[in-house]
Amino acid sequence: MMGALRRRPMLVLGVLLVLSVSTMSLLAPWLAPDDPTEQLLDRRLEGPSGEHPLGLDELGRDVLSRLMFGGRISMFVGLIVVTMAGLVGTMVGALAGFLGGRTDALLMRISDVFMAFPGILLAIALVAVLGPALRHVVLALVVIGWVGYARLVRGQVLQIREQEFVVAARSMGVPGRTILLRHILPNVLPTLTVQASLGMAGAILAEAGLSFLGLGIQPPTPSWGAMIDAGRSHLLDAPHLAIAPGIAILVTVMGLNFLGDALVDALNPRLHDREIRRF
Repeated sequence: MMGALRRRPMLVLGVLLVLSVSTMSLLAPWLAPDDPTEQLLDRRLEGPSGEHPLGLDELGRDVLSRLMFGGRISMFVGLIVVTMAGLVGTMVGALAGFLGGRTDALLMRISDVFMAFPGILLAIALVAVLGPALRHVVLALVVIGWVGYARLVRGQVLQIREQEFVVAARSMGVPGRTILLRHILPNVLPTLTVQASLGMAGAILAEAGLSFLGLGIQPPTPSWGAMIDAGRSHLLDAPHLAIAPGIAILVTVMGLNFLGDALVDALNPRLHDREIRRF
């Protein structure tokens, strides 16, 4: 076990980074040194100190506390978007790949319509029309995110449905729904796991972008994107306001990408066989 981990340092690093951010965000109410909304106006823009390790923002609020609570929003959005987009995309892709014919053509043409629009621009348009709110951000990201899962699952199902164990199940009279749910989809789960890891990083970046534009979480609720937006006007006199949330986004997305890339290698049978022969 330890040898396998040493051969995949990126997997270990990704897990450590994701677990660190997740733990910090989940336990924010107990770990945060101060109330993220408490204002000390007489000490606004104060730099990092022993009392406030990441300094205070333009309203005198503790940046570290707001960073922790902002992580809760980012991780929540990432998990919800990945779950909902993954479920919708898996259902659409599985039906398209398994049924084929007109059903496949119709569902894929619908996905082509969504792919014709730049994803982030479509999300901005949806949130601008619906209004800035957390549920609208989640909805917009699900609308632009399910297509990738659908096309991925469709491709996997098209390959698996021609394999011998599926053909044998059909020849034995096993119902199509049972074949799809019990024999095909379980074999798609490893690929979906990798896609979910990378998709969560994209969702966190998209939420930060929408909040930076003022279309995401509204004040006084802390959000990494909104914190960067507030700090860009103080880059010269208080750079910590933008640097701290920027590093938080960087570490989180980097950890998720490391995790996703390592999972690709770990779940790739050909690569795994080469490693076995080498060792």
